Amino acid sequence: MKDIQKTTDMRGIAIQRVGVKDVRLPFRIKTLSGGEQQVLATIQFTVALPQEYKGTHMSRFIEILSRWQDQPLAEPEMEAILEEALEKLEAESADLHIAFTYFVEKCAPVSGMKSVLDLDCFFHGTKERGEAMQFRLGVSVPATSLCPCSKEISAYGAHNQRSRLAVAAEFNAETPCIYIENLAKLMEEEASSPVYPLLKRTDEKYVTEYAYDHPKFVEDILRDLVLRMRGIEGMRWFSVDCENFESIHNHNAFAAHEEFVK
Repeated sequence: MKDIQKTTDMRGIAIQRVGVKDVRLPFRIKTLSGGEQQVLATIQFTVALPQEYKGTHMSRFIEILSRWQDQPLAEPEMEAILEEALEKLEAESADLHIAFTYFVEKCAPVSGMKSVLDLDCFFHGTKERGEAMQFRLGVSVPATSLCPCSKEISAYGAHNQRSRLAVAAEFNAETPCIYIENLAKLMEEEASSPVYPLLKRTDEKYVTEYAYDHPKFVEDILRDLVLRMRGIEGMRWFSVDCENFESIHNHNAFAAHEEFVK
C-alpha cells in the first residue's frame, strides 16, 4: 500500500513536535520502597518531523507506549521509550510527557492513623539522537499556610488556608533523580503545616497549633523551598511555584521562581 505520510512535502517547513496528545493509559511507577504503583497516565508523545516528510506515523506512538505499560517506569525506562521512538519514527529528537496522580501514605501526627494523599506528578523526557536524555520530575503537593500578619495584629486566631506547592526538578546526567516521596516530604516541610486526609480530634488540635506556631507568607514558603532545592545533591535546574487559596480574599496569593544551580 502506498504510504502517503512518507511522500515528499514541498513547503520546506520542519515541524518541531508532532505526535499524540491526551493519550490515557495505565502505567506503573517505581516507588521509594522498591515496589511499583499503578497509575492512570495522561500522555503527550512527539517527535521532530523533517521538512521533506508529509506526516508521521501516529499509530507507532501508541504501539511503543503499549509495550511499556507493564514495566515499572523511571528515568531509564523513559530514555528507552524515547530511543525507540527515534529509531522507529526515524526522528532526530523525541519528547515524552507523562502526567499522573500518585498516592503517598500519610500517618496522622498524634493518632498515627494511616491514609493516602494524592499528588499530581509528571515525568518529562526529551532526547536528541546520540545525546543523553534530559529528564524532569514534577510534583504538586497540598499544604497549609497561616498568615504571619494576621497572627500579629489579631487578639486571637489567625487566618489560614490550603496551599499548593509545585516543583519541577532536573538533575545532572550522572545523578539519579529524587524519588517522588522524598521530594513531596521536603516540600510540605516548608509550609506552615502538612495536610492529612485522615485526622482524629487529637490530630486536628496538633495540626491547628502547629500551623499557628509556623506562620508563613507565600513568599516565605517559596524562599525556604528554594533554599531546600539548592541543597539537593546533583540538582541542575528547578522551578518552584506556591499558591495560597486565600480564606479572607476573593483572590489567591502566588509566588514563583526558577533557576539553574551553579
